[in-house]
Amino acid sequence: MFDDLRAVCLRDPALYGVRRLEVLLYPGLWALWWHRVAHRLHLWRVPFVPRALSQAVRSATGIEIHPGATIGRRLFIDHGSGVVIGETAVIGDDVTMFHQVTLGGRGWWRDAKGSRRHPSVGDRVVLGVGATVLGPVHVGDDARVGAHALVLRDVPPGARVDAPPSTIEETPHAYVLQRS
Repeated sequence: MFDDLRAVCLRDPALYGVRRLEVLLYPGLWALWWHRVAHRLHLWRVPFVPRALSQAVRSATGIEIHPGATIGRRLFIDHGSGVVIGETAVIGDDVTMFHQVTLGGRGWWRDAKGSRRHPSVGDRVVLGVGATVLGPVHVGDDARVGAHALVLRDVPPGARVDAPPSTIEETPHAYVLQRS
């Protein structure tokens, strides 16, 4: 628990001085702490309660973490809204994840029940805003997945994955509104 608090304080530049108390208002922190409770209940094979708890936390924080997901130490979910972490996902230590990240499966028609169908993420990985990692792929240690990147294959350790940059196209004629 204190490791989680320290990780947020170290990795979020908005927390400094007296503002460090605001760390207790971070939805990512609460989602992580409640996930640990739900995950323990899931491992003990308690029916219904772990999933109900994860759905209640999703309603409160906007972060959905399946109770079956395995999460390492010091995960930092910055902002958090829209984060989805699937049932068989595995997340290493010291991972930083921004809002709207998805660690999901490729679809019920592709993945067998009971098999690992979600990504595994190594240690010290950064997952940028809106990054989507789908299927039983592995993101290696120290990799960086950029904003809005779609990852469908393994990422080697230390690699950087970027989404294609936007392009600006000039229109042949500008539309001008005229008053009559």
